[in-house]
Amino acid sequence: MSSRTTTEIAFGAAAEASRPRNAGFALAMNRALIEKAKLWLSRLLTLAIGLVFWHLATKYRLDAYIRFENVPSPKQVGAALWTHLGDPRFYVHIGVSLRRILTGYVLATLLGIGIGLAMGRSWLARSLIDPYIEFLRPIPAVGWIPLAILMWPTEESSIVYITFLGALFPIVLNTVHGVEQTPEVLVRAARSLGASRAQIFIHIVIPAALPSIATGLAIGMGVSWFSLLAGEIISGQYGIGYFTWSAYSLINYPDIVVGMLAIGVLGAFSTWAVRALLFPLLAWQKASR
Repeated sequence: MSSRTTTEIAFGAAAEASRPRNAGFALAMNRALIEKAKLWLSRLLTLAIGLVFWHLATKYRLDAYIRFENVPSPKQVGAALWTHLGDPRFYVHIGVSLRRILTGYVLATLLGIGIGLAMGRSWLARSLIDPYIEFLRPIPAVGWIPLAILMWPTEESSIVYITFLGALFPIVLNTVHGVEQTPEVLVRAARSLGASRAQIFIHIVIPAALPSIATGLAIGMGVSWFSLLAGEIISGQYGIGYFTWSAYSLINYPDIVVGMLAIGVLGAFSTWAVRALLFPLLAWQKASR
């Protein structure tokens, strides 16, 4: 048998061996794409049903305890949104709100994770900080506004402070929960192998707490938007919350819904961005399932 024939046989055998594996991979990819397509189709269908209900309720002025007499129709809101998309002032409001969110949320993330890790690992830190957390946490963002205005020199800093508080408490509590859920068997195993407290903290406690920290960061982003809007409505001069409240004051009903839609889109995008940034740190979770 010639060397050429032997080579052809070897390549043919390799191709035959890899064919089932390639077919299985392609089948799995097709299934994943189909599942994702079904998910997005169901979401779009749900949104379409809600849009149709909104249209019919405003068209026939539905009055079944909830009144739709003065609620603008989807067509009116769409026209108002199209107008504002060409108005630079609308983007100024959005930019101001995003800047406030970014400042308050970043500060809350850094301080909240640090406090949560300390409370979860040190009984002394928990006994000193926990009373303040439990006492201040139930106070809503609106309740902080008068004091924030008195405490901070400018309205901008007071709004950022309220946003910071809104994000802080969910991050702290979820971080503490994540640290407490660290498997003790892993800690004991690391100690038996000679790991120091710092090594245990970095390589075991923090990775084990990351899923809960990620949950706290996602929840904190949503609460920070709620807190921001409360501050902008009462003491702001710019921002999407101020835009929405001004529309209500001027009896401009389509702009109210435009502001609400902008808030929803910005909030959803912010939460998605947080999860996307944390995804590489949590890839091990999916791989271990």
